[in-house]
Amino acid sequence: MRRDIEFATSDGVTLRGWLITPEQGGGPFPCVVMAHGFSAVKELFLDRYAEIFAAAGLACVVYDHRNFGASDGAPRLEADPWLQVQGYRDAITFASLQPEIDRARIGVWGTSYSGGHVLPVAALDKRVKAVVSQVPFISGLQNMRRVFREEEVEGLRARFDADREARFQGGAPAMLPVFAEAGATCALPSPEEWAFIRDSGLLGTDMWLNEVTLRSAEMMMAYEPGQYIEQIMPAPLLMIVTTRDIVTPTDIALDAFKRAHAPKELMLVEGGHMEVYDAQFDRGSAAARDWLARHLGAG
Repeated sequence: MRRDIEFATSDGVTLRGWLITPEQGGGPFPCVVMAHGFSAVKELFLDRYAEIFAAAGLACVVYDHRNFGASDGAPRLEADPWLQVQGYRDAITFASLQPEIDRARIGVWGTSYSGGHVLPVAALDKRVKAVVSQVPFISGLQNMRRVFREEEVEGLRARFDADREARFQGGAPAMLPVFAEAGATCALPSPEEWAFIRDSGLLGTDMWLNEVTLRSAEMMMAYEPGQYIEQIMPAPLLMIVTTRDIVTPTDIALDAFKRAHAPKELMLVEGGHMEVYDAQFDRGSAAARDWLARHLGAG
């Protein structure tokens, strides 16, 4: 069963999404709080994950990050990682106050950028009782060094400075494509992701816009969620990593996983970053479902 929800963040911005509850049983149910990565919206695969989780007895709070999709917030299309982390914590508070949900059995699931977010969320918020981190963003510094050439970084830094001056004088935020063809500057310069988005039919639709504020890229480069991974315990952590990921590089994720304390489990799936939404969707979603159901006590 799905119903539309909205809730206010701790600083008064309204976030919107769905509360999805199991068809069987009367609750209160264990719950998974989940949001998408970077600029994506809930309609892009999250309903598929939530339906699988709900079939296993898990309620799901699924929402759009502030500034994106159905949620409020300005400037539009700005991905501020720490405000997105705070959004997770506000969604946990919302979930804990719902009569259908057992407030003592709340977990978090995230993918890509939000796969990074769930690390500080679980480290800082001990209401979290289980964690799934899928193809996680671990380190802005390390990612920047992998995906951008030195001259591209210098060019971006000059643009960041110019944007800051323009905004200081009352100008609108500069914008940047999320994905682009090889050779064009964008926030996520991955041929794999560009090909996936290009072939998905999303470009040019109202569902998702291929654009973020330039400042989003600057904040991403300074974001280090992997620093929190040692603090997640005692919440059990499942990390799902693809073997040939160049978006959130495989070796960076594996190094972070080594630093996590037990209880933890690593699942390696064959392919690149986008495979978890495509050819490896069934495998990754089933592993996440089983981990959350086991550790949150779903019936």
